[in-house]
Amino acid sequence: MNAYAGRIALVADRSPHVRSHARVPGLLDRLKERDNLDLDVYWVPTEEADESLKGFDGIWLLPGSPYKDEAGAVTAVKIARENGIPFFGTCGGFQHAMLEFARNVCGLSAVQHGESNPAADDLLIVALECSLDGHEGPIQVTPGTRAAELLGVERSMERYHCSYGLDSARLDVLRDRGMVFSGYDDTGDPRIAELPDHPFYLAALFQPELAGDGTRPHALIEAFARAAAGKN
Repeated sequence: MNAYAGRIALVADRSPHVRSHARVPGLLDRLKERDNLDLDVYWVPTEEADESLKGFDGIWLLPGSPYKDEAGAVTAVKIARENGIPFFGTCGGFQHAMLEFARNVCGLSAVQHGESNPAADDLLIVALECSLDGHEGPIQVTPGTRAAELLGVERSMERYHCSYGLDSARLDVLRDRGMVFSGYDDTGDPRIAELPDHPFYLAALFQPELAGDGTRPHALIEAFARAAAGKN
């Protein structure tokens, strides 16, 4: 059987203290073994996230915010979005994907992240009323979206490890420029975002890499890996 090769950049300030960083390599290795996906995985610190990312087949912006270099994290998203490179963002990756889109597509150049710039006048990413750090919560998935197709359910329980999310008052601005919010919590706050016209662009505030015991890759991770390997 022929293997499908793909170079994936894991953009994050790698740390043994971040559970996601410990889990992800093993999950991708499992996909190599199970689905014959030949994935070459490289860690790219946010300080080194630059135009060289154009040479990758997939970019995953992992948790670990506040990042050492916020601009580097945003650059990673921008390169993936503008060059049609499969993109996946989880937790902090979701938050910074929304920052990138708001700044570079919606013209909201001054928006900031409340964790790294709490005193800023224009916050797009704000502290959640109730922290989701270490919690599980239900996701209502919007029918007809890529997330719904991949998850195969209308409601899913997912694990979080975050305390910040998108200011829901800004959703319409992002929607007007093409961002689709395809998953919400029970209060109506966005938890999954996607760009339908992109080959693969998906961001989740939850961390699918923390699902289960780490031996079975989540459906969203599998879909991203397959896209990066050119198998989608």
